[in-house]
Amino acid sequence: MNLVYSIVTTVIFSLGIQGVPYSDIQKSFEKNSHSGIVAHGQAKMLINILGKEAVYSQSQAGLVLKGFFTRKPGNQFEYTFKGKETIEGAFAIGNYTSKNEKFRVTIHFKKINEDYKIESLTIEKT
Repeated sequence: MNLVYSIVTTVIFSLGIQGVPYSDIQKSFEKNSHSGIVAHGQAKMLINILGKEAVYSQSQAGLVLKGFFTRKPGNQFEYTFKGKETIEGAFAIGNYTSKNEKFRVTIHFKKINEDYKIESLTIEKT
């Protein structure tokens, strides 16, 4: 009976609880996929790219990120820090490389229901 209880509990928790989508976002940066990033965002996101900051809807944020990836295409992204997941949210810092330029990416996530959604994303030159 304990085995059945353990299996059921594991299945329920694995289906119901989503962690921070670190891997999806990393792959999206590596593929220059603006849509892959905004898919993990809130309905409204604060985007700051190279000092230009504004609150955008998902579709607007996608256009802004698409423009950045068009100007600064890259294929390398790695996290330098992943914050602890809390009931409020989490944050991460990573490096995005475009040709011979490096950018620091800071992402703040907000926990909404069981999902972590991007609340703000900052890209700045290092």
